[in-house]
Amino acid sequence: MKPLLITDCDEVLLHMVRHFGVWLDEEHAIDFAPNGGEFANSMRRRHDQSLVGSAEMWGLLDGFFPDEMDRQTLVPHAREALAALAEEAEIVVLTNLGDHCRTHRIAQLAAHGIAHRVECNQGGKGAPVARLVEEFGAPVTVFVDDLAVHHESVAKHAPGVFRLHMIAEPSLAPSVPPAPYAHARIDDWREAQGWIAARFAAGVPAGA
Repeated sequence: MKPLLITDCDEVLLHMVRHFGVWLDEEHAIDFAPNGGEFANSMRRRHDQSLVGSAEMWGLLDGFFPDEMDRQTLVPHAREALAALAEEAEIVVLTNLGDHCRTHRIAQLAAHGIAHRVECNQGGKGAPVARLVEEFGAPVTVFVDDLAVHHESVAKHAPGVFRLHMIAEPSLAPSVPPAPYAHARIDDWREAQGWIAARFAAGVPAGA
């Protein structure tokens, strides 16, 4: 059995917030300043500086995905790291998008030279990670995500999975503390590749 890498996409493989912010500026006259990666209270209408409410915020995100996904750019070294890790491991991209975005995400990643299985999810990622671990039967699994809430969810539902916290967006990373439930925090794929490969080489699940 091969080891398994389960990785998020936005702010891990592809830059999102910087392009989302440009789109909000250009198309909606909204200023976007995420505070520590939190979208709540991050959007203000330029004409009166009023906050964009939660319902409208989700509507704007739905407007970006999938129609504006082509704006997104590749995180440096992500493609090369995945290619090297794929020589020894199975790879699944677990992305929190609506199911209607799955084919768009597959095509988007393929355009950047990343062609792996894509699974869409809504809510916490612990349960879907647990299902993937069971499906693949991998001796070692590593999970990579930018959001602390997902590391906590995976720690609860799949405690044997190694959890790597990564925020590949330089404008966000300094203001976001390491996720308490992650085993490590690495924001660069060159270093992350080595950390993941070492977990695979050891062949021992987390906590064993």
